Amino acid sequence: MDFDWLDAPFDLRKIPPKEIEESFEDPFSLRLLPDAAHDGEARYFHLGKSLSDRAIFSVFWTDGKKYRVLLAREMTPVELNFYSRKNSEIDF
Repeated sequence: MDFDWLDAPFDLRKIPPKEIEESFEDPFSLRLLPDAAHDGEARYFHLGKSLSDRAIFSVFWTDGKKYRVLLAREMTPVELNFYSRKNSEIDF
């Protein structure tokens, strides 16, 4: 995955790009398409964990080659519960 971090619209000091990228590589991560397109672009929700087990919620768009993260923050307890519940439903 190739990420575009130039002029990120949020503070990259709170969650470093490396941790955000790691959350996208989480094999149990969830990607969801929100209800409506914003400004003609499809934006996606992403829930995943970094290698340090930090639970990260992101909003992003992609053109299929490059990813642009528009927001990244730690998951709320409700989001973490959703992430855990969805992963417990997976049959191995």
